[in-house]
Amino acid sequence: MIYTAIKTGMHIVNGLPEFLSDDEVCIHLSKKYNVSIFDVRKPPSKKNLHQFTGKIRNVQTPIIKISGTDCAVGKRTTALKLVEALKNEGLNAIFITTGQTGILQGSKYGIAIDVLSSGFATGEVENAILEAIKEQPDIIVVEGQGALSHPAFTSSSAILRGAMPKAIILQHPPKRRTRCDFPKIPMPTLESEIKMLETFSGSKVIAITINHEDMNDQEVENITKAYEEKYQLPVTDVLKNDCSKLIEKLYEIFPDLIQINPLLCQPQE
Repeated sequence: MIYTAIKTGMHIVNGLPEFLSDDEVCIHLSKKYNVSIFDVRKPPSKKNLHQFTGKIRNVQTPIIKISGTDCAVGKRTTALKLVEALKNEGLNAIFITTGQTGILQGSKYGIAIDVLSSGFATGEVENAILEAIKEQPDIIVVEGQGALSHPAFTSSSAILRGAMPKAIILQHPPKRRTRCDFPKIPMPTLESEIKMLETFSGSKVIAITINHEDMNDQEVENITKAYEEKYQLPVTDVLKNDCSKLIEKLYEIFPDLIQINPLLCQPQE
């Protein structure tokens, strides 16, 4: 299929971990038909990769990580919606991607973490944030991968180590019973994931966001109220509702953000 596409003159954008630019037939055909191959997940050469330096410890800008209880739960979507909402508040918010889809969508900062060796994954997350800091952001939102509790996603721990987030937002699909693509592995509880995240990172989970797969609007409303009462945290579905609860919590935890928007400092009539 890919060979046929090249022969018709189509450029190839490849998000797979198998790199077509290393395929001899693809290389030959791309030259013959004058097309380009973009391997989105192909990492830089080792000489251009970054090891962890510890400089992230000196970053004072609030760094928020969007974690999840599984893969494919909407972490990236929630992160992008939150960044958009923060920008609408007048804040300079920057999104850090850690996967190929974020790169495809045009993220300026980040790299596909899951194809990197363990010696560079943490350093590349740190480096992406340090590069973003040059734009003097008011807040940084980092995309998570998989789940810290998921044995198939070691990238989750690298992102937490490299980003050293000041706070974590946890995305969860209440109706999902087993891990995506792993039907024999049950989903973790919110309690266990929160405990693991907070123990591992030293940061607090400050909000829960819902993936509404297999849920109607009434179920989303009911589970939102139940979770807020049980966990004493703001809970929302950013697709069905908005990010207002998340922003309110961020203002509470990081009051300096309020000073950036003078309208928020004016007394209400």
